[in-house]
Amino acid sequence: MKKLYSTKATATGGREGRVKSEDGVLDFKVEVPKEMGGKGGEYTNPEQLFAAGYAACFGSALNLVAKKSRTKLESSAITTAVSIGDNGNGGFELAVDIEADIKGVSREEAQELLEKAHQVCPYSNATRGNIEVNLSLKEE
Repeated sequence: MKKLYSTKATATGGREGRVKSEDGVLDFKVEVPKEMGGKGGEYTNPEQLFAAGYAACFGSALNLVAKKSRTKLESSAITTAVSIGDNGNGGFELAVDIEADIKGVSREEAQELLEKAHQVCPYSNATRGNIEVNLSLKEE
């Protein structure tokens, strides 16, 4: 792979600690969500960070495939729902639901763009075959 960009982030304290990017732009306290037995509160967690990154990246992939196919979108929004659960072997696994709200094209065109974006997005490529990822179009 020819690298286009690299960055670093450091976590201290695991799920009850802090995450910080090398440039300091991201600098968050993280806590275990209440649903997982933690104190939760006004803190982020790894699943939220993953969901945010995946949504932003997938949105860019969608814009790229639309541009390459010369399709003008009125607007688009990507919502990713990241779930964590027991994998049955003493560990954990993730699952992702991606919902796309694509305006300005037919539902069929939107579905085609959604599927093409899933082939282009680096997060989709990294997770393909490793975790369950479900794609859907937002109901109107």
